[in-house]
Amino acid sequence: MELIEILGYTGALIVGLVLGLIGGGGSILTVPILVYFLNFSPIAATGYSLFVVGSTSLVGTLRNLRKRNIDFKTALIFAVPSIITVFMVRSLVIPNLPEVLFSIGGFSLTNSLFIMLLFAFIMLLAGWSMIKSKQVNDDFVIKTFDNTHYFAISTQAIGIGALVGLVGAGGGFLIVPALVLLVKLPIKKAISTSLFIISIQSLVGFLGDLKTLSIDWKFLITFTTISIVGIFIGLALSKKISAKKLKRGFGYFTIFMATYIVYKELF
Repeated sequence: MELIEILGYTGALIVGLVLGLIGGGGSILTVPILVYFLNFSPIAATGYSLFVVGSTSLVGTLRNLRKRNIDFKTALIFAVPSIITVFMVRSLVIPNLPEVLFSIGGFSLTNSLFIMLLFAFIMLLAGWSMIKSKQVNDDFVIKTFDNTHYFAISTQAIGIGALVGLVGAGGGFLIVPALVLLVKLPIKKAISTSLFIISIQSLVGFLGDLKTLSIDWKFLITFTTISIVGIFIGLALSKKISAKKLKRGFGYFTIFMATYIVYKELF
């Protein structure tokens, strides 16, 4: 096994560790690891990332099922438009993206460059969200909820689904605030429900790639398994380490990585 592969699989372990330690964010590293360490194309990397994100999120979801901490009604309202959007983006939009989206002077925006720059933008948002996140009262409960909230949730779900389909990230940092602010779910239930939504939309989105991508199943399952192992290690370590400080530190690291991606892709 070459050094670059060892680094890539080590990255898979780190993805799981971060997910286990702070409950999210680790999947944002999957695409950069696949692109820069393992030399996958951005389009293939985002597809593979959906499988990794969906599988690791499913592990967390199974844990939450035992705690009965998932709001299935809200998840259904959010998941249906999101899943449809992710699947359509992966099966119809991504395969039909032109190689060059547009050119201005000597600059050409290729589909790969567009995906990586969009991914860097999502990383910046995620990093900022981790740094600025505040403790939310877990007793925060719903007071009013009507059909306008359902419409708002569905609208946000479509937008988030489009982003997830394009960049292959879970989008939990967008879904959780939507569930807390629009549905008024307690924060712990919002996180558990978000994980359930992410697992479904990511795996269904990956199905949209099966006809267009040549999947290296041996590699993908190995990478995913290592990430899942990392989750359990992270969960064990989380009892001894401050998740709040880790989350803030990882937020700064995510912003650094986003800046690196922009620099590498443009310069």
